[in-house]
Amino acid sequence: MCKGLGNETRVDIEHTPNQDYSGQPEDSARQPMARAADEPMAAPTIERHRTAITRTDLSRPVRLALEDGLITPETSVFDYGCGRGTDILHLRHRQILCQGWDPAYFPDTERTPADIVNLGYVVNVIENPGERTDALRRAWALTRTVLIVSARLSLEAALDTLTPHTDGGITRRGTFQKFFEQQELREWIDTVLGASSVPAGPGIFYVFRDPQQRQSFAASRYRRRFTVPRQRLSEVLFEQHKDILEPLIEFLTARGRLPEDTELPETEDICQALGSLKRAYGVIRRVTGDEEWNTIRAERQQDVLLYVALSRFEGRPRFTQLPRDLQRDVRAFFSSYRRACALADDLLFSAGDRAAVDQACRSTAVGKLTRQALYVHESALPQLPPVLRAFEGCARAYIGVVEGANIIKLHRDQPQISYLSYPDFERDPHPALVSSLLVPLQTFKIRYRTYRESPNPPILHRKETFIATDHPLHEKFARLTRQEEKKGLYEKPELIGTREGWQVALAARGLRLAGHRLMRKAAR
Repeated sequence: MCKGLGNETRVDIEHTPNQDYSGQPEDSARQPMARAADEPMAAPTIERHRTAITRTDLSRPVRLALEDGLITPETSVFDYGCGRGTDILHLRHRQILCQGWDPAYFPDTERTPADIVNLGYVVNVIENPGERTDALRRAWALTRTVLIVSARLSLEAALDTLTPHTDGGITRRGTFQKFFEQQELREWIDTVLGASSVPAGPGIFYVFRDPQQRQSFAASRYRRRFTVPRQRLSEVLFEQHKDILEPLIEFLTARGRLPEDTELPETEDICQALGSLKRAYGVIRRVTGDEEWNTIRAERQQDVLLYVALSRFEGRPRFTQLPRDLQRDVRAFFSSYRRACALADDLLFSAGDRAAVDQACRSTAVGKLTRQALYVHESALPQLPPVLRAFEGCARAYIGVVEGANIIKLHRDQPQISYLSYPDFERDPHPALVSSLLVPLQTFKIRYRTYRESPNPPILHRKETFIATDHPLHEKFARLTRQEEKKGLYEKPELIGTREGWQVALAARGLRLAGHRLMRKAAR
């Protein structure tokens, strides 16, 4: 039951930008050995412990759980099938209580319950389907809050290089690997545990003990982050009560609505000082202005609507099954859950309408529009029209967060989304494409392509078009584009789309780049 982690696999797909999806493959394959026709086939010896590797950083599932706020210094973690224990060491270094068990490396560790249990790349190395199911159930039995389950996906390895065995194959190293489709893995987890898992990323799922906590986590995926509107500290009343108003301002910024009495611990203090929460809100609005608060409310309403829309894919919960804070959001923004569901279904219908998606792509103020697609930086996703957020959300609801993907390609001509990775987007004036993950919304047969070893990968130009105008790097990127346009570097766009073509164009004009500045090449 040791972890099966390794290096990246290459699978050819679409010829467009990409994503830094690092799979966990092994070094591949063995061919069946020749044997006499009457010689019986010996049962293969499976060496599971050989799938465990020594890493220098956290595994992808544990890193995602940290980024998603599931693993914190307040939670306990148990790594079920921990291999050599690298995740345990890294979590303990972060002052997180963590234990682990592995049949080969830590067989004597007691398997004890924990808030978070990680079953990381374990089920894919167990050749016996019954034992694989038992491992999942045993890990779930130890879970108090969230079980993290991860396994390798079919796109990570060339299956024909393995010797077939049961429902997977045996590698050259004598280890077993079972490759899952994303939906296959999810259905297996849900069926075995009788629970509804949440996609965290390709091949990674969270299973929550508490259904309401699951709904809260799912809703948080679509909640954008706001900054508090700038305060004009000119009113005496505001200055006098600034400290007790601060928690109310934070709540209004996060939720877009007034809290109910029990939601804010400081309610009694605020009411004693200013009479009521509503009156306190009036003071805040007079000091900071109405416009940004109206925007926050409208966009928070859109976030909740998007969550309600996408929850339909997993069986939309009844109103009473929603966490209390979400119930209050629904009442505040839509009056009733029925109305919210009706509006959400209208939004989903629009996301499946090619004409509506195309119109939204053409009309949005953010992103780079081409004949086939709209490309946007991940930071600009919340600023897209609701229909495009729902369109992208359909893929995200299936695949989870694609690690490393910072450019999203919304296809105008087909119902599919591509997640593209440009690791040096901020620093490199023309970053190179490293990988892409394509999610077709009709078949959900995800496809992956890497350019990591390509000597001439595609590169980006006009980076400011991918981000919103209020992005802190927008003017820096735009200034470089203006310089390059002035020098005629974009006269033949079909020639400059790759690294080599771009270098030829620069050399032909005696130019070079120093960061985001265009300069003359020094004469030799």
